[in-house]
Amino acid sequence: MGGFFGVASKKNCVWDLFYGVDYHSHLGTRRGGMAVYGKQGFSRAIHNIENSPFRTKFERDVNEMEGNIGIGCISDYEPQPLLIQSHFGSFAITTVGKINNLRALLKIVYENGHTHFQEMSGGQINATELIASLICKKESIVEGIQYVQEILDGSMSMLIMTDKGIYAARDRYGRTPVVIGKKEDAYAVAFENFAYQSLGYQDYKELGPAEIVYITPESAETVSEAGKNMKICSFLWVYYGYPTASYEGVNVEEMRYKCGSMLAKRDKGSVNLDVVAGVPDSGLAHAIGYANESGSPYVRPFIKYTPTWSRSFMPTNQTQRELVARMKLIPVPSLIKDKSLLLIDDSIVRGTQLRETTEFLYRSGAKEVHVRPACPPLLYGCKYLNFSRSKSELDLITRRVILEKEGENAEKTLEEYADPNSERYEYMLEEIRKAQNFTTLRYHRLDDLIASIGIEPCKLCTYCFDGKE
Repeated sequence: MGGFFGVASKKNCVWDLFYGVDYHSHLGTRRGGMAVYGKQGFSRAIHNIENSPFRTKFERDVNEMEGNIGIGCISDYEPQPLLIQSHFGSFAITTVGKINNLRALLKIVYENGHTHFQEMSGGQINATELIASLICKKESIVEGIQYVQEILDGSMSMLIMTDKGIYAARDRYGRTPVVIGKKEDAYAVAFENFAYQSLGYQDYKELGPAEIVYITPESAETVSEAGKNMKICSFLWVYYGYPTASYEGVNVEEMRYKCGSMLAKRDKGSVNLDVVAGVPDSGLAHAIGYANESGSPYVRPFIKYTPTWSRSFMPTNQTQRELVARMKLIPVPSLIKDKSLLLIDDSIVRGTQLRETTEFLYRSGAKEVHVRPACPPLLYGCKYLNFSRSKSELDLITRRVILEKEGENAEKTLEEYADPNSERYEYMLEEIRKAQNFTTLRYHRLDDLIASIGIEPCKLCTYCFDGKE
């Protein structure tokens, strides 16, 4: 998906920027970048981080860069931040989001005199470069950001750095977070608020949907007011968010405890367990919540080997990812043998990795493996965030089961399959259970997920579960 971080300071900000960006490494796998402005003007560094962590790739750069204003990012796709020369002067830009109407936006820029874009691998253009070109069509940066938010289908949060400060803008419906921290002589802006807290910043402001804030070393001032409608991604709490992060005042770890507790309440009296476990790392807190509520012991029957397999979803090739997933998880046979085990994962997407995890539990002597995904069945590919590399909704195990059952009527029946009280929903779960070789399967219900988060339902995006925009 990606994440970003920025600093405006009265002192050299490069080390704060370096560590702040690094704290977003769980959000992307392909590229990292930093840009700063100082006495020598703008400078920038971008590196591939698919096979090495951000810190390793940028250790030399951070010792050579100098400036009091900086932005940086972890990106799953295009190289960024970009340095742009425009009628505003020079600026750097980094973005997090997804564009669904790319061709329509390209048509706008081509029809108005823009002749070319740099081509990336695969024939794609750099989406951040496209956003920059659209912003430059207006008379000011603020007007340009507002213009992008009006015409873009999808979501787009961004940081734009000039020689004086940083414009921070949250996407139109607040699907992703943007937060500001403050300490003496400096302000920071981030996707994840914990990223600046360890650097001595205190929470200062969480941007509302479509809000634009201009940040300098002296102040953080709203230059375009927040909109009224919010649709923050509910999957941030389930999976993407780091445990120490909070969105809209709700901590990720605490939400996951509540999620596991509600799963246990739904299971009460229906399954006999010896132990409860979570798939590392995002399933662990959900499992702790389940164990605390159910009274069944929490154990770690397999351990993630992090010294050399630290990156959570690299490489990009699916076959290689499945191999890495197997190699990262090492079983503890004495905690598995002859046990009736309940396993919680954050979600089931394709189903491949969780089935293999289940199989190695059986090979290690497990008597039963009961599975409880910490979110409802994923029925729709996300339209708003790049949280999956799936090229088709048929990559989802749910959609394959539905297509096999319903054929050409599959799309018309999706609403019933999303209803946990329907016969079609029960059929889908049973088919997934059999295909995955689980002893039992029960997903987190959508109403329980919303209750686990605890903010107004109308402010949450649940599109991937129910198809409602």
